Amino acid sequence: MAESATQAFLEVKDIKEGILLLKDNTIRGILMVSSINFALKSEEEQTAIIYAFQNFLNSLDFFCQIVIQSRNINITPYLVSLKDLEERQTSTLMREQTSSYREFIKNMVVGDTVMTKSFYVVVPYNLMEIFGAKGIAKQFDIFKKKSDTQDQMKDDDFQRCKTQLWQRMEYVSMGLRRCGLEAVPLTTPELIELFWSIHHPDQAEVGYYPEILPELLK
Repeated sequence: MAESATQAFLEVKDIKEGILLLKDNTIRGILMVSSINFALKSEEEQTAIIYAFQNFLNSLDFFCQIVIQSRNINITPYLVSLKDLEERQTSTLMREQTSSYREFIKNMVVGDTVMTKSFYVVVPYNLMEIFGAKGIAKQFDIFKKKSDTQDQMKDDDFQRCKTQLWQRMEYVSMGLRRCGLEAVPLTTPELIELFWSIHHPDQAEVGYYPEILPELLK
């Protein structure tokens, strides 16, 4: 099946067991990271966080990419549901309280939208670190046309690469925990949903997602 216009520009060749396989024969894992309200911390706590994060960065012997995604969330459906709840209230007091709450939310959020931020750390692994240049050439011959089956990495080799990558991801998670942050790896459906929302921001904003299936990548 021919690639779609969007897929032709994507660097991702496949997603398998929560691992991104890129077209340049490198692999990536993505951690979703929590946030902390740094401004509300005391001066001593802020200093400790900065020092811990500095030590974490200095301890890395591989590069990582920090990605911040900002997205508008349309709360109009929520306001509509509050209006419906208000009309169904049998108690006058509860109806007034629901109306007051709905107006409070509506006035607090300008344009009926709220902004949410998500934080990710992309952890890489180069297959040459395991196979070497000759091993890569043997695994993937980029100068010859191969079938989809032949072009896939062998399962045992994939598991070796996955183990090495997950060790790096666990190391990154431990370093972030020392800074007061929690990090969890994204699964295959979550990765598909993430990339789909990036390329369909308007639909993702209103909360529409198609059924998450591996066939979406084909």
